[in-house]
Amino acid sequence: MGTPLGDFIRAKRDSIQPESLGLPDRGRRRSPGLRRVDLAARSGISVEYLTRIEQGRDRNPSVSVMNALADALTLDPSERNHLRYLAKISGGLCTAHVQPAPPRRHVRRSVLQTLRLLEPGIAMVTNRLGDILAYTSAYELLTSGTGLLDSETPNLTRYVFTDPRARMFFADWNDVADEQAFDLWLGPSVENSEWLTTELATTAGPDFTRRMNRHVVPERGVLRLNHPSGCELQLTRETLEISADAQQLVVFLPAEDKTVQAVNELRLRPRGRLRAISQPQ
Repeated sequence: MGTPLGDFIRAKRDSIQPESLGLPDRGRRRSPGLRRVDLAARSGISVEYLTRIEQGRDRNPSVSVMNALADALTLDPSERNHLRYLAKISGGLCTAHVQPAPPRRHVRRSVLQTLRLLEPGIAMVTNRLGDILAYTSAYELLTSGTGLLDSETPNLTRYVFTDPRARMFFADWNDVADEQAFDLWLGPSVENSEWLTTELATTAGPDFTRRMNRHVVPERGVLRLNHPSGCELQLTRETLEISADAQQLVVFLPAEDKTVQAVNELRLRPRGRLRAISQPQ
């Protein structure tokens, strides 16, 4: 059985053309990309050892080996961080009786107060599983009519992969889908496993599973939305990590004047108050 670490290394290897690294064309092969023998040589490790890592038979490679693989695969800083994270959790799979705590779904009062100070801005509190835990009235206006907040326990990941309206709402749906799939790797693994196997994987289908296994590190560029009112919105996102609670406070800012005007028009509509899905503690 493989590991997320092995899957990521194999996926990156398959995505690299040997010619881009100055390597000779070795003729036809069964799979695309960089050969295992070439990656091993560039990393200074044996082919047998690289095979064990990719197949999950060695789950605790050293830091020096990880750095060598990162250099050989020409990973960017975000991909290097993901490689180190996957090495950590892959090694943790061998640790018995140690289970990370499930994600907090309660938003602390001080975080809610911070969110309230951001009114009338567009902001929300979420976690790596995509649960939308609290949001400003402007965020509610932004998503009104899209179906995202219709559930008693709204979840962005579930919405992106299972609600057809998401493909209309997110102009760059493929990029958003990659973001949500990637963020699941950063969530608590025990809760992830239970949620993925009992709900999301069965309803989201093979496209979701494929995105999870690709380990694409998202760029998180400008978020383009097609609001049901007809407004076309472009937003940048600033994320504040609330590490103690494994949550994130996300603020959405207009990326251009047209969006500023559209958001102001939305704000003229009747609106509610700051909402928390769960009671604060």
